[in-house]
Amino acid sequence: MKVKLLNYQHELREELAVNDVVVVRKSRRTGYSWGASWVATEYAAKPKLEGGMNVYYMGYNLEMAREFIEYVGDDAKYLELGASAIGETLFGDVNDPDNQIQAFRIKFKHGRVTSLPSNPRSLRGIQGLLIIDEAAFHKDLAELLKAALAIIMWGGKVLIISTHNGEDNPFNELVEDILAGKLPYRLLTCDFDRAIAEGLYKRICERVGREWSQEDQDKWRADIIESYGVGADEELFCIPARGGGAWLNRNLIESCMSSDFPVIRFEPPSTDFVDWPLERAAAEVHDWCEENLALALDGLSIKHDHFFGEDFGRSGDLTVICPLAELNNLFLKVPFILELRNVPFRSQEQILAYVIDRLPRFRGGALDARGNGQALAEFARQRYGTDLIAEVMLSRGWYRDNMPPLKIQFEDRTITIPKHRDILDDLRGLKLKQGIPSPPDSRQNSGSGQRHNDSAVSLALALFARNSIETTPWEAPITAGSSAAAALTRGYR
Repeated sequence: MKVKLLNYQHELREELAVNDVVVVRKSRRTGYSWGASWVATEYAAKPKLEGGMNVYYMGYNLEMAREFIEYVGDDAKYLELGASAIGETLFGDVNDPDNQIQAFRIKFKHGRVTSLPSNPRSLRGIQGLLIIDEAAFHKDLAELLKAALAIIMWGGKVLIISTHNGEDNPFNELVEDILAGKLPYRLLTCDFDRAIAEGLYKRICERVGREWSQEDQDKWRADIIESYGVGADEELFCIPARGGGAWLNRNLIESCMSSDFPVIRFEPPSTDFVDWPLERAAAEVHDWCEENLALALDGLSIKHDHFFGEDFGRSGDLTVICPLAELNNLFLKVPFILELRNVPFRSQEQILAYVIDRLPRFRGGALDARGNGQALAEFARQRYGTDLIAEVMLSRGWYRDNMPPLKIQFEDRTITIPKHRDILDDLRGLKLKQGIPSPPDSRQNSGSGQRHNDSAVSLALALFARNSIETTPWEAPITAGSSAAAALTRGYR
């Protein structure tokens, strides 16, 4: 198909070619319906032996249906496919007015594109590619999705496209289930900025005969965002709307806590520790690790895969290292949480290496790579390789995509974490900011000092490593009984 699609529009074709169900959360004003019309045209025009099939389109009102069929008609003319004219037809029993379904249809040589009303009943008996447009705004989306997803049983495909319409909407529940790994569907995201970066405004300029400039594009972007006001996050940036408040409740968290798992803490023995000679500091840290970490690490099962997450801090926030073990029944446990306060960079490298080198069947880790955290993340990448280490730039988009899977683990009671007041407070302190669960801007003080939801972020990073890093287990080149001198030779002399 020689059509000038933007990258995110072309992505629909590529993903549907290899996935039975594709879900798209998107910004408004990005041309997804137009892009989907080319997908519909392609599938309806191809012979069945080449993957062609009938296409059914479902918008939430009559005008959407009519407009989509007009798009397909224009596409067919452009490609000279000889499609028939647009017309209205009736499905169902013509003698029973209550069982008639009005639709628009366009025919090709090998197949057809039919638009249907937003009614689960209209999906009875159909087979092919189903496109549900602006799914979050359909009247009975939950029932519609049940009927729609049955199509894939006989070789059909489903494309679900929508902007968000609230956090409690069935469309957002579908998105969160995909993010949590509960559903094996492909999720695509295109917010307003991605669409602009991939040429949306330039395409608009081409259509209206306007010369593109960066200044005009920036002004256009600002004007569009301003026009949506408080709804911009939901309408343009794929963030479902909801008021603020605690994201995880106390009962949910406490039901997944165990007093069998410790919180281990290290703080330098003196305020001038950063000025100690490197070998002396390394020996001090190694002795502490042998006394405080060795037993916890030696107790990890060699039968289980292990991951970790790390949230970085230096003089203010904590560095928290969160190991994560995946049990044979896919349940997860955090055998301990390690907190470092005011620890120099080089000592943090030493402690991190001590932990990772002793994780049985180590499968991967994710580290906070913002600001100064980039140095520790880079150290881990260089030591263990890019296949095992993810350097994560924490952002609103990252929290949007990776906090829902964490909540699912708590809701399903499939994770166990250390039972400690500070860990509870870190998790309860996560707030919904414009629909995204993330740490609040302000810090909190506890009996142990300043905190910024550090253990909650490290836990989310550990789960991210488990869900996203796919590689064979790494075997450490050292043993738990290594001496302090051996530790020095591994880069701390």
